[in-house]
Amino acid sequence: MRSRDSVPAANMAAEELPSDFEIVILGTGLAESVVAAACSRVGQRVLHLDRRSHYAANWASFTFNGLLTWIEEQKEESKPEKIEDWSSLVEEGEELIHLSNSEPASITNLQVFSYTSEEEEADEPNTIEEEKAAGEDAVKESSETESAGSKEEEDAGPAEGEEPAETEEEEPEADQPPASPPSSQSEPIRKKISHAQLVKEGRRFNIDLVSKLLFSRGSLVDLLIKSNVSRYAEFKNVTRILTYRHGNIEQVPCSRADVFASRQLSVVEKRKLMRFLTSCMEETEEQTAYSGRPYSEFLRDQQLGESLQHFLLHSIAMVTEDTPTEEGLASTRHFLRCLGRYGNTPFLFPVYGLGEIPQCFCRMSAVFGGIYCLRHSVHCLIVDKDTNRCKAVIDSRGQRISCNHVVLEDSYLDADRKPTATPPRYLSRAVLITDASVLPSDPDQQISMVTVPPATTGGPSVKMVELSSSTMTCIPGTYLVHLTCQSVGSAHEDLLPVVTRIFRTTEPQEEDRRPSVLWCLYFNMADGSALEVEGHRVPSNVYVCSGPDGALGHEHTIRQAESIFQKILPEEEFCPPAPNPEDIIYDGDNASPGEDRTAVENGGNQEENQEKEGNQEENQEENQEKEGNQEEIQEKKGDQEENGVNQEPEE
Repeated sequence: MRSRDSVPAANMAAEELPSDFEIVILGTGLAESVVAAACSRVGQRVLHLDRRSHYAANWASFTFNGLLTWIEEQKEESKPEKIEDWSSLVEEGEELIHLSNSEPASITNLQVFSYTSEEEEADEPNTIEEEKAAGEDAVKESSETESAGSKEEEDAGPAEGEEPAETEEEEPEADQPPASPPSSQSEPIRKKISHAQLVKEGRRFNIDLVSKLLFSRGSLVDLLIKSNVSRYAEFKNVTRILTYRHGNIEQVPCSRADVFASRQLSVVEKRKLMRFLTSCMEETEEQTAYSGRPYSEFLRDQQLGESLQHFLLHSIAMVTEDTPTEEGLASTRHFLRCLGRYGNTPFLFPVYGLGEIPQCFCRMSAVFGGIYCLRHSVHCLIVDKDTNRCKAVIDSRGQRISCNHVVLEDSYLDADRKPTATPPRYLSRAVLITDASVLPSDPDQQISMVTVPPATTGGPSVKMVELSSSTMTCIPGTYLVHLTCQSVGSAHEDLLPVVTRIFRTTEPQEEDRRPSVLWCLYFNMADGSALEVEGHRVPSNVYVCSGPDGALGHEHTIRQAESIFQKILPEEEFCPPAPNPEDIIYDGDNASPGEDRTAVENGGNQEENQEKEGNQEENQEENQEKEGNQEEIQEKKGDQEENGVNQEPEE
């Protein structure tokens, strides 16, 4: 399990910071972290601060215990700090702009539900045995001490003790070999996990505040590869695309292999689907004729059946019925282009959760000289009245720090400095811990992307991501489920109907095989795509970053980070590749990674050339020695012949 403060950074908590930086960045969200990494990489002196006690802001991942603490902090009313008088630090011709010293309500309507009992812990001293059960055909009873040889004779005894759990799920084990007697021993037993056990195993959870996936040919994956930041993280393929249709969860065939292996589609449907997927990759006159018309209408006119229209609209293009055809086709093409790069689906997910990604960029910035401080903030900007440029900042300890540019998260600005033209939008989020997958399969370590169409026309569609323990985001025997949609009401009102259709929150019934919800959190989060990054009443060299948006990918955030970087350093390359640590050669003890980058990066080549020159000289010396040896041999031969001619044979 990784610590949330795992980024290597200078610890300046107890001492003064340097008084001069080129760029000061406030907030450690994804956009701010990418800008910090890009600027540090090209040699800029970067100071990166966050008033929180954790990295990644609203992009963060928490352990279960950390999430409970975060929930309590969000429920507390933030008390604004006393505004200090920093006028003594202001020089003639300068003015102060005070920043917001308390976090605005970007998270609202938190509601927590626990469906587990505190009393179950005494009955289940051995909490999680699913790691063993995942690779076995028959579930073994962890509380028994009998040997393997006597197991079959004693199966009947433990079966009685486990009777309440045995009726939970029969169907997934139907394919198991009938080697074990009576049904109870051949069916998977869902362990009754108590709330106390979740807390006890809490450090093994990594629960994201935002739910997203990485498109394999998306801007974030391209940036991770180009910058070499991908070395700091590990990723897994999303293994399947699912959809909710007619009250059931079905697998969506999206790759060529999936289409031909599908048992849901007839031969005719398979041919129609493959023909459509092939034809939509290139723009045709027929497609242009539907420009501005709904994508659903275009699909109907392609003589596709109801099931194929559902798959294409909701699970491949992932759009609504009234989405224009040109947008629907663009989304379909993007989905298809991402197939096959790393697996049978277009998506990747980072091990340990999405909160790792901002930390990876922070780590790169620190490697190239960036200085990091958590629980440290900036109270004021010092602005030159004549040029309307920020000259310095004043931190929470009253230190004046000079800078050329400031990048900040939008929560650091008071409402009177934000544009008011666009009304705020919110996302509805739900995080569930469940005891089984929505579509059990073998193997059970699936990572699933599930699309749930709108329940009513015009309503929001729900994107659901189900993570298994292989992603290191939950404990074995449980699944972590994220649900996201555009807000209509509170998150509980928007998402509870979906949760109750797919999951079970009441006492189990004999024929109800839906997964049980063990714990659930609902909350609303501000939609970052609704924020206008232009139009703020801020100095010309101050740049504002928004928080997470509602899209499944990261295109909006990466595009925003690159735009800010180009405004700060228009002549520099955005996130050039970082050299491998073993390739860096420092010229002298005083050199740093940010200084004389060209010499550092080319040092290996220069040394290699010198080595080649030395080898050439060495080869020349060897050749000269060989020539000298050959001359000596020839001389000896000449002497021997001369001696042989002059000598007369004895009689």
